[in-house]
Formats: sequence, C-alpha cells, structure tokens
Amino acid sequence: MENIFFLAFRRMRRPLLMLTLTHAFAMLGLTLIPGQDAAGNVWYMDFFHAFYFVSFMSTTIGFGEIPYEFTDAQRLWVTFSLYASVVVWFYAIGNLLSLVQDRAFRQALIERSFARKVKHQREPFYIICGYGETGGALVRSLTDHHHNVVTIDIDQNRIDALELENLRQYVPSFCGDARRPRHLVEAGLKHPMCKAVVALTNDNKANLKIAITSKLLHPKIRVICRADSHDIEANMRSFGTDFVIDPFDTFALYLATALQAPGLYVLQEWLAGNRQQSLSEPVYPPKSGHWIVCGFGRFGRAVYHRLKDEGLEPVVVEEKPGLTGVPEGGCIEGRGTEAVTLEEAGIRHAVGLVAGTDDDPNNLSIIMTARELSPDLFVVARQGNQDNAEIFDAVGADIVMHPSSIIADRIRVLLATPLLHEFMGLAMYEDDDWACDLVKQIAGLIDTRLPEVWEVTIDSQSALAVANALGRGRVVTLASLTLDPRDRERRLACIPLLLERRGAAKMNPPESTQLKVGDQLLFCGRINGKDHMDWTLQNEHALNYVLTGESRPQGWVWKLLKRGVARVATG
Repeated sequence: MENIFFLAFRRMRRPLLMLTLTHAFAMLGLTLIPGQDAAGNVWYMDFFHAFYFVSFMSTTIGFGEIPYEFTDAQRLWVTFSLYASVVVWFYAIGNLLSLVQDRAFRQALIERSFARKVKHQREPFYIICGYGETGGALVRSLTDHHHNVVTIDIDQNRIDALELENLRQYVPSFCGDARRPRHLVEAGLKHPMCKAVVALTNDNKANLKIAITSKLLHPKIRVICRADSHDIEANMRSFGTDFVIDPFDTFALYLATALQAPGLYVLQEWLAGNRQQSLSEPVYPPKSGHWIVCGFGRFGRAVYHRLKDEGLEPVVVEEKPGLTGVPEGGCIEGRGTEAVTLEEAGIRHAVGLVAGTDDDPNNLSIIMTARELSPDLFVVARQGNQDNAEIFDAVGADIVMHPSSIIADRIRVLLATPLLHEFMGLAMYEDDDWACDLVKQIAGLIDTRLPEVWEVTIDSQSALAVANALGRGRVVTLASLTLDPRDRERRLACIPLLLERRGAAKMNPPESTQLKVGDQLLFCGRINGKDHMDWTLQNEHALNYVLTGESRPQGWVWKLLKRGVARVATG
C-alpha cells in the first residue's frame, strides 16, 4: 500500500499542484472583482460561492451566473479561468492515464491484490516457487486432488500461462522473486494455514535462498527443494530442509529398483504416477551384460554409478570429457549419434543403452542409430522437454526419464498422500514376489488407468459417522469400509495398503482389524470406490446399512409409514 501511494503522489504531484493553484487563482479573482446586483449595488462574491462556481465551471458541467448576473469584468475573468482550468484538467487526466499504464504502478497494484487474496485464505495451502514444467505439473496434480496452492514465479509469461490453465482450484499467482523475503511473506509464508514451501526454480542458488528464508522466518514449516548438485543438497540439509529431491539420483534409484525387483518398480510407478496416465507394462532391464551410457553429465554420472553398484561395467560415451569429467575406466569421446562412435563402444554386443545427454534431439538420434545397429537393445532415454513426449513415445524407449515428472510426482506424494511415501519406504524391504502379488491384486480392480490412491483418517472431520459410532461403543472393522453402501453384498474396488495407529504402521492390514479413532488408512483402487467409501464414512445411515444390512427410514414421513406398516402386520 505504501508503494502504491508513493508512486501515485510522485507521478501526480505536479498536476495536482497546478490544478490547485489554478482553482485558487480563479477563486481569488472572483472574490476581488466587484459585481453588481439587480438594484445596481456593488457586491463581492464570498469564497464559498467562488469555490462552488469554479468547481462546476472547471469540470464543464454547466453554467449559471450566481447569485447575480456577472459584469463584463467578471465574465472576462471567468473566460480566462475557464480555458486555464480546462487545460490543467487535460494535463492532470493525461498524467493519471499514464500512471495507470505505468508498469511499476500496475505491478504494485497486482502485488497488493495478491497479498490480500493470500491473507484471506481460510484453508490449508502450499507455496510453489517456480512455475516451469515441474511447477506446472505439480500445481495441476495438487489442484486435481483439491489442494490449495499459491504460486510465485519470476517470469511474467509463466504467470500468464497459469491464468489460462483450466485448473480445478483457483490458484493465486504473482510475478515476483521468491528469493526476496517480502515476496515470500506476501505469498503466505507466515500465514497460519501455510503447510509447506516448495522451491522448484531452475536455479540451485535460488532454491537454497528460498529454503534458508523459509526456515528462518517460519522454522516449523515444511520445506521441499529441488537440487541437482550434491554440494547444494548438502547445504540445504545442513539447516533442516525437510526434503531435497535430486531428479537424477531419484531416477538412478528407480532404475536400480527395476534391475533388482521389477514388480516393486511397477508397483511404485502405478501408485505414485499421474492418475491420467495409462497403465505401464512391466519392464525387465538386463541384469548382466554390456551397457553403454551416452552423456556423462549429472544424469549420466548418476546412472553410471548406480549401474556400477549393481555389478555392471558400463562404457561411457561423452562429447566433452574435459568439461564433464571422466569415469575411472575412461570414456570414448563422441556424441553417440554417429554409428562409428557406438561401434567403438561395443554396440553390437550391448544389452542396454542410456541416452542421457541434455539435448533431446541428440538423445533421439542416439536411440535411432543404436536400434539400427542392435534392434534388441533395452533403451533408457532422458527427455528434457515435455513437448517432446510424443516423439519419445514414437522412438520406443523402454524407460523414459523426465526430470519434471519425477520431481512433481515425488512432491505430490509427500504433500497429498504422505502415507503413500511411508508405504513405499516400507515396501523397499519386501521381496519382489510380494510386490508382484500386490500388483496382480491391483490390476484385477482397475481398467486402463493408474489406480487412485487416497487416505482416510478416522476422526470427526474425515469420517464423522465412523467416529460417532466408535464413540458409542460400536465395532467397526476395516472390512465394513470396503462394502458398497448401495448393496452390501458387493465389495468396493479398493485395497487397504497401510494402517497407521499411534505411530506404528502395518502394511496390508487384515480386513478383520477393528478401527479406532485416530487411525490413518491408505487405500488404492478406482475413483468410484473412493466416492462410495466417503458416503459410508460420513453418513450414519449408510454406515448402519453396511454394518447391519438394515436400511432405516431417514425422514419422519417414512418413519410414520413404517410404524403404520408394523402395526398392520402385528394387528
């Protein structure tokens, strides 16, 4: 607000001063020039009438000589004052229009409006810093799950793109620098409903500054950051950043999971993926044999070391080894797009290829050249731009790594379904047979889309009917929640994955488990299964039906009719 007034008064100071002086001079002349009444007596206009006359004269509303007809001297003065005031008014209005179009003034108005909207938030929300590919994917995913989001980005074009998005929730957005504490505070950093700050800019130092500012100004808030540098990652963790996500290390871990336990990899892809995607087929990367890694940047280096940890000896192809570094066993210099370079790397007897440069056309060229030389290769591709998704689908890579999607999916799980994050952490300790059995169960429930994953907390807010029933001493089991409230002989298309009670987590809880107030449950299945379960959780009549099979009348008219029928039956 102070900036707005400062800009307005600085720009309008001279026009307002000239307007005031012109009006004052005109009024002074009217009070000094003698007039003549109807009887021929001399009179002088007082300041009130002079102010009144100059006010409607200078705004050209109309004319009337008051309180008596003017003399020629008065009319001459009014004529001069009229032209002078009109010119000054045009000058003032021109400056006002210029002020309204001023970029700094408009930015100050937008900033004030943004801060006011955030201040009036009454539901929990997350601050997303950076609306690039990663931020956009995360915002769409969170709003699809009915979570509130506030976005800040330094690029006005991205903010304009956000306003054109057809999102399910309204997203307050602002073009500002999230590194500035004032902008973070305006975005709601100190707001009691702010639950987390997510730094997703493409600048590691900017993400570091955002994390430091957030932790200093709001120590208890959760902070999630993107980092693709181990040094920056260590720095972020040193002052308590809750989660630091490196897309390259994360994908390298996924690839290792696919090598060791393909079933667990599929389970992770299905549960943590975007619900709009189709089911992915199981992948079986070769656990032995010759691998080639093209590109030894941040991504190639992470994959190379992970393959080494799995007992493989990959060969690296790098165009600029002096810039990226050289692995211990050396490398072959080249882009990998040429057949001669791939031949030198041993493409004829290779079982796996990683196209991991930071250039999408080069990666596509590498894959096409390699497939011509060795059609049965298992191919891992790095996709940098989301717009190239159709091209990478057409090239037929077995696994496509898109950094933005990996980060967005990981953060969405952390924010929207934290129990799923806990479940996947526990699942890493299970064997592949367990994961394959669970994948088969999920596949039997869903169609061509990834399963819906949701959490249920047994309390008065999320499960009013169940919480009230438990408070009255009734027994409600986990199996009751999986029955269809329209027909209790049918089961809902869902599977309980996790039960957390008083800090202790149990995977695949038995359906005979008796629920208690405060329990947290994780389910997966079809979206209609979630909707019908919500009915059972919140509606006492639906809950009573799935527990007893009795459908009680809900209105007083139906209750009277039932009593009448009962009397007739017994009479």
